[in-house]
Amino acid sequence: MGNGRILVVEDDEDNLELVCFLLGQAGYDMLQARDGRHGLELAHNHHPEMILLDMSIPEIDGWQLARQLKDSVETQNIIIVALTGHTAPGDRKRALAAGCDGYISKPLDIPSFCTQVTELMEKYHKPA
Repeated sequence: MGNGRILVVEDDEDNLELVCFLLGQAGYDMLQARDGRHGLELAHNHHPEMILLDMSIPEIDGWQLARQLKDSVETQNIIIVALTGHTAPGDRKRALAAGCDGYISKPLDIPSFCTQVTELMEKYHKPA
């Protein structure tokens, strides 16, 4: 199903483990960050194809991190997907306005999660 490098920026240990396990099983190379500052550093140093971004993370929140990544020439082509429990009306629109290319709500739909990620990867992949 997958190949490519995905950075997961998630402060909840259980969610981080689950996402990395599922995507690792699907053939993706995984990077992990537990806060926005570390996520920003990994994005700049490793240039993943996609970032799965929890919006409520410490240091730099997901909203700010998405904006910073899209404002930087070095990281603007990375696919950013909000992976969030923010499901109130308007949250999807707010995430997209912050620079996210897609939106996956938590709790995850485990049977379709990897398919959702792969479809977003294929939809937004920008060849170098």
